[in-house]
Amino acid sequence: MDALIDIRDVKLTYETKGGRLPVLDGVDMRVPEGGFVAVVGPSGCGKSTLTRLIAGLLEPNAGEVWLHGERVTGPKSSVGMAFQNPVLLEWRSVLRNVTLPLELVAPRMPKREKDERARQLLALVGLEGFEDKRPSELSGGMRQRASLCRSLVHKPEVLILDEPFGALDAFTREDLWQTMQKVKSEEPFTGVMITHDLRESIFLADEVIVMSGRPAVTQYTMEIPWKGERDLDRLYTPEAIEMLGELRHQIQIAQGRSPREAGV
Repeated sequence: MDALIDIRDVKLTYETKGGRLPVLDGVDMRVPEGGFVAVVGPSGCGKSTLTRLIAGLLEPNAGEVWLHGERVTGPKSSVGMAFQNPVLLEWRSVLRNVTLPLELVAPRMPKREKDERARQLLALVGLEGFEDKRPSELSGGMRQRASLCRSLVHKPEVLILDEPFGALDAFTREDLWQTMQKVKSEEPFTGVMITHDLRESIFLADEVIVMSGRPAVTQYTMEIPWKGERDLDRLYTPEAIEMLGELRHQIQIAQGRSPREAGV
């Protein structure tokens, strides 16, 4: 299957006051159309940098990033992004926060159509009836749902999720995992998610990529064998425990420590 996202031997170094800081050193990644990839790795290894390269917000020093057969050389309106901090505008209602991307990328779309699209998404994630509320009137989980709607309202081909549930409590996070499955089913997209939660990665993704320590390379790839809709009970099966154990081992290798190899 042809890749919608194709990252080829990407290298990137930041210029800092303290000198050059190599971050990525030959990262390869391919995501088929409709696929969902989770990227995990040690803190500071360049996971968020990778998402900004996909979105066209950064350019690599070497290598190439391709979306749908076109080389990425700048920001792409076909990419939606959601972050750990929802960054909703307090002076706008929830509905007006969600329609904001349409005001930027589709200014000629009638207001009625923008509102209809936003209301459709808000209903999908369980926020019907909260359209006129301000962000401060919502819980953290509700704000993250609204942020997800905003990232999808212009029907992007690619959705980038940078630790979107990392600041939430465990129960809210698991609830949103299930919401994500519903959204992915009804609003198809090709997804790349950055996460530190290994359970989250195997529950949501088709494939998990482990990045090495900085400067990062693509260290390990795990295909998730589960197909179709998943329920939380899957995370307590022997199969899930085995996958989590292997991913944890790979993270330890990326951190430069591996109890298994040391005989622990």
